Amino acid sequence: MPLTVDFMLYIRLFLEFCRVGLFSVGGGLATIPFLTDLGERTGWFSPGDLANMIAISESTPGPMGVNMATYVGFHTGGVVGGVVATLGLVSSSIVIILVIAGFLEKFRQSKVVDGVFYGLRAASVALITAALLQVAKIALLFHETAGPEMAPGSVVPVYEMFYWPAIILAVVIFVLVKFTPLKKLHPICFIGLAALVGAVLQM
Repeated sequence: MPLTVDFMLYIRLFLEFCRVGLFSVGGGLATIPFLTDLGERTGWFSPGDLANMIAISESTPGPMGVNMATYVGFHTGGVVGGVVATLGLVSSSIVIILVIAGFLEKFRQSKVVDGVFYGLRAASVALITAALLQVAKIALLFHETAGPEMAPGSVVPVYEMFYWPAIILAVVIFVLVKFTPLKKLHPICFIGLAALVGAVLQM
């Protein structure tokens, strides 16, 4: 029985991430709305788990989408689950890229094709913006991994809904990256700084 249960879990992981890879137009960030929906539907991971996945995926080598798939698969089904989820994500992408490459070679001068890609770029912007808002909500508002215990039905002042240390840290890093000589540093330096500050804040 356990083997059957594991096999069905791996099949579902593969199919779910095939779907994520098929529709997440715009790269790794565009997978976040689909992963949010996946967590809500399956209960495999919470919003707090997703926030941790994003942080780890952003701070490790490799494409974010692949890292996320591997992390979710491992979190759900161990090493085999990580491999299966990753294969599911990339398999649909490989097939689509091969089909599109052949299609473009044949119809690269078509105005219809140009129009299709114009629409896809707009969809990418929308998905990435939705992902950005989702990440901001998880990271900067109180949730189960950062916020205080609140009784059901209690009213919380607006200013207490925000996780101010995270907001201040995000603003400081943004300023350092965009408006100071430190912007020439590798992004991993800022990721390491944020991790260090986060560890200190949780002590």
